[in-house]
Amino acid sequence: MGYTISQRILGLWALRVLAYPSPTGETERTAVPRENNKLGYHVNAGVLQYVNPKIGTYGISADDNGGMIPSVSVPFGMTRWTPQTRENYISQVPYSDTDGFIHGFQATHQPAIWMGELGQVVLTPGWTPEVKPLFEQRGLAFRKEDESSTPYVYEVLLDADTQGEHDWDLTEEAAGGGPVPGGAGSVPDNVREGANGRIRKRSEQVGNYTRQIQVAMSASAHTSHLRFDFNATDDYQADQPVKPYVSIQFTRQNWTGQVQIDPEKNEISGSNPERQDYRLGPDKAASFRGYFVSRFSEPFESYGTSLGANLSEGTESASGELLGAYVRFRENVTRVEVRTAVSFVSIDQARRNLDIENPDDSTFEDTVENAKSAWLEKLGRVTIEGVNSTDKEHDPRTIWYTGLFHALQYPSDFSEPASKDPQGSRTFYSGYTDSVHETNDSYYQSWSIWDTYRAEHSLLTIFAPERVNSMMRTLLQIFDWTGRLPMWANMVETNIMIATNADAVLANAISHGFRSFDLQKAWTAVRKDAYEPPENDTQLLYYDREPDTSYEVRAGLTSYMDHGWVDNDRWSESASRTLDYSFNDAACAVVARVVGKTNEATALEKRAKNYAKIWDTQTQFMRARNENGSWANETWGWTEGDKWVYTFDVLHDADGLAGLFTGGRAGMKAKLDAHFDGGHNMHSNEPSHHVPYLYSLIGYPHAAAARIRGIAWDNYNATSAGLSGNEDLGQMSAWYVFSALGFYPANPASDEYVVGSPFFERVTLRLPAGAATGGEGGRAGGGERSLVIEAPGAPAKPYVKSLSVDGRSIDRPVLRHGDIVGASLIKFEMSETPTGWGEDGEL
Repeated sequence: MGYTISQRILGLWALRVLAYPSPTGETERTAVPRENNKLGYHVNAGVLQYVNPKIGTYGISADDNGGMIPSVSVPFGMTRWTPQTRENYISQVPYSDTDGFIHGFQATHQPAIWMGELGQVVLTPGWTPEVKPLFEQRGLAFRKEDESSTPYVYEVLLDADTQGEHDWDLTEEAAGGGPVPGGAGSVPDNVREGANGRIRKRSEQVGNYTRQIQVAMSASAHTSHLRFDFNATDDYQADQPVKPYVSIQFTRQNWTGQVQIDPEKNEISGSNPERQDYRLGPDKAASFRGYFVSRFSEPFESYGTSLGANLSEGTESASGELLGAYVRFRENVTRVEVRTAVSFVSIDQARRNLDIENPDDSTFEDTVENAKSAWLEKLGRVTIEGVNSTDKEHDPRTIWYTGLFHALQYPSDFSEPASKDPQGSRTFYSGYTDSVHETNDSYYQSWSIWDTYRAEHSLLTIFAPERVNSMMRTLLQIFDWTGRLPMWANMVETNIMIATNADAVLANAISHGFRSFDLQKAWTAVRKDAYEPPENDTQLLYYDREPDTSYEVRAGLTSYMDHGWVDNDRWSESASRTLDYSFNDAACAVVARVVGKTNEATALEKRAKNYAKIWDTQTQFMRARNENGSWANETWGWTEGDKWVYTFDVLHDADGLAGLFTGGRAGMKAKLDAHFDGGHNMHSNEPSHHVPYLYSLIGYPHAAAARIRGIAWDNYNATSAGLSGNEDLGQMSAWYVFSALGFYPANPASDEYVVGSPFFERVTLRLPAGAATGGEGGRAGGGERSLVIEAPGAPAKPYVKSLSVDGRSIDRPVLRHGDIVGASLIKFEMSETPTGWGEDGEL
């Protein structure tokens, strides 16, 4: 950071920018897929060999952590299954690659590191004389070389003889109920050692693996399948018979759950009411529960329940805090399989989920193959050729395919099947109504919209078009229930982050041709966002995670509608809100025009120019303003950013923004150069993601190419530390996926993609049915189609010399959505040196 572009040219150009990511610039022509020759679960894995779910699992603090877990599920699955190395809470996920003990295998619904868990359950194998139910007691040592993570199966070898107690400092209890109990309050920077005075309290002892537990885990949308193999070496001598067992933790401290053991059916069932974000937002979801049913392959020799460390042998039911259950098996049992279903509806629905997705006659191999097929159906549609020869830690195929894997997890489908018919009716629990609903549609939750509106939703229109209309119907269903579109929904609204960016999500779908939802209702919803302030607008500051508030939506809209900006002396994050509301207005105008509200669209487009009202001509920066029009301190008024990044936070009007700078486009380019060369760009957070593409929009696409490749190298790699910031439900990965293809949706409310610099020589996309017809595969032209993106020499040639779509020359660095989903060939001609392509002069 802090170097100039000329220094980059002289010192690191070929290594880090132009020949991304090859140190040599040599090109590997190996095509994907390349068959995985491993035996067992990994036969016919195809391109899934390039997916590394551990990318983003390393980080000491929450801010430098990708916030990911090596989870197993299917695309958009309701429940993800992960090894648990620590207890999760708000600002902590249940796995970190820095840890050395596994404390179980967890069903998690925590969508992102900054959000809370809801309805989790943890299963842990054991092979000791006494059952160890507590987190710090049950941890088993493992070696990283004995761990394998793929989208369809997770495998690890555990030391059954692990001694001592471990990692109490990594529990929710040690954090005092979590750094932000109930989702309110501030979050400490360091979420591991040292936070709130936490230190490791017990020593770690890792012995030889004279007895080991081999674990394999796979999953479907609502179920998991765990295989535990208990193996001892020939020289192992036991002082007394030791029987294998499995313990299940249902609830943690301060949460009262229920459990029932049925030894006749080899089944344990229970429920868990924990919802860690319970203090955020107006929707209390009072009767929320996560329900679980676990079915075992072996009969129980004995069983019991646990409350904390206290075991009740032979007890078949219990309720309470720190609640669990356990089952022991015969001494000679060497393999136990457990199939677990999760539901938010009922125990009966959990059993139905199990019988539909993972029935009694299914094998573990069946579960693995089903998960593998589900991911191959998505990721296997893409073939990449012509990549740089590089070390394994920087393989761009691994980064790209893992990015698409991450992006196709959210929003999550929270509906549950009523029958085996995939087209049949579904059921789901709504926290907004605190009741169960029946539907013929999917129902989606986990909406991190402040993050994902930027590129994630554009990605879904290309790679998962069959789900987009249903997602929009979910947004409108939430509006029906609450009178507001969601901001950050995690079962219910949490009021986290700012602005009404669901307006942009709807505009994105509409501008990309998706119309199978109620457009008039969409207009009603976004119009309310644009013109009706929150009910307590003039009484609250609306600081981040302010507890027990009504729907925040556009806090400060009262002043914004009065004089064009949010007053810094009356509302928090006022400058960022002003800029976001200007963009939201542009998005609302898109919806208005589609439904024929021409006058309203014109008024909103005019209001979308309000960003200029916080432009400080003297400093050449955006700046917060007070109610009387005076400037606030330049460090005030920002949301997860500063004056540098927010000066460029005009996604919908690059020309208008350039016109504010002294010198027009040249002045804006100089400011962009100062932004990047001065080390101000923080790609680890979303407001920066469109910024390098502004170079292209103001006539300097060669500068965009250099910056984009530098950002990709500096912020992504193929290791567990491969994300510079929180993944945030696919947005970090969506940036890389698009950028590697050569374009990015800088204005996500439109159908435009800004051209950057493709990383690969040839990418073949077998687009899903409906990609070209708004998600309706049955319409004329709605079948699968192939798109080839060619960029010969791209790994060593960063600059675009020419661009064509099906032979039609493109002279401006912008592609339309129709160019991508409707074309057969997008062809880049690349150059080693900057070209004049895409430059169209000064304003």
